[in-house]
Amino acid sequence: MRVFITGASGHIGSAVVAELLQAGHQVTGLARSNVSAAALRASGAQVRRGDLDDQAGLRAAAAEADGVIHLAFKHDLNDLVQASESDLAAVEAIGEALEGSGKPFVATSGTLILAFAAPGRVATEADTLPGGPRVDSENLVIAMADRGIRSSVIRLAPIVHSTLDHHGFTHRLIDTARQRGVSAYVGDGSNRWPGLHTLDAAHLYRLALESAPAGTRLHGVAEEGVAFREIAEAIGHHLGLPVTSIAPEDAAEHFGFLGPFVALDGPASNEETRRLLGWQPAHPGLIRDLEAGHYFEPIAA
Repeated sequence: MRVFITGASGHIGSAVVAELLQAGHQVTGLARSNVSAAALRASGAQVRRGDLDDQAGLRAAAAEADGVIHLAFKHDLNDLVQASESDLAAVEAIGEALEGSGKPFVATSGTLILAFAAPGRVATEADTLPGGPRVDSENLVIAMADRGIRSSVIRLAPIVHSTLDHHGFTHRLIDTARQRGVSAYVGDGSNRWPGLHTLDAAHLYRLALESAPAGTRLHGVAEEGVAFREIAEAIGHHLGLPVTSIAPEDAAEHFGFLGPFVALDGPASNEETRRLLGWQPAHPGLIRDLEAGHYFEPIAA
């Protein structure tokens, strides 16, 4: 299958490219920079230069492909609304090119927002929200099943972890602990965040591309919920820092842009995803990955 991937040179995208190439697919990745283009060529993928705002380019690349995986997102949490609007426009451009083709289109969302859809319980793939940042794109992709597209959305865990992760939330939490001199959690720290190893994520994207039914929501979670206090304790242990609770009203000042999210309790199930696709996460969990120590080593330039 000829596959077009946005976000192909990123943390998860690079693993997806490797997974697809190993399975015999041909891959073309979207690249904004010379560095990204060189990394894609080195991996064995082809390159299409452009970005998420080049809607004509996205339409052309999607039309030439047998399937599309959309991973790219402008991770500007200071302007999430604008970033989400750009994502929505990119999704629609890809959808226009694939309409009526029956080709697969796998897009990306997140599970943590489901804390508002399923408060007090473990969220399932059937839980939905009517709209909002990123949710609008998710709902649009699902609706594309009625436009002759084999569309699916993978809701990723908030922490996707591995040695390939150089800029994710795990690094942000570690950097915050170093800067503040304590590894903190909010309240009693019992709120849960799902976790997923990068290589398990890559395998899930391939399975979704190859066989996910049209209009399917999938959960990219291996652990349905790791207590935030456990995460803080693992970080504090490796940094030799005290682990402490902070009040909810102090979360924004302590954690910065992550402040509104660190107290969310967002466990999510993967039961339906495993049933549909036969997906079985096989790589280490978050705490084991933190205990391995690689997150605390200097990142090579």
